[in-house]
Amino acid sequence: MARSTVRPVVRLKSTAGTGATYVTRKNRLNDPDRLVLRKFDPVVGKHVPFREER
Repeated sequence: MARSTVRPVVRLKSTAGTGATYVTRKNRLNDPDRLVLRKFDPVVGKHVPFREER
C-alpha cells in the first residue's frame, strides 16, 4: 500500500538549540502551517517546544 501525500513524514527540531529531533506524521489538510509540539528534550532534560523543519 502506497503512502499518502496527505500525511507526510515531518521532522520536529528542538527550539532549545540542542539538535534533538523527533520524526512524526501530520495531516496536511488539518494542519497546513508548521507543526509545533511540546516534547521532551533529553539533552536539556525537560519539555520544550519542537518545531517542524522543512
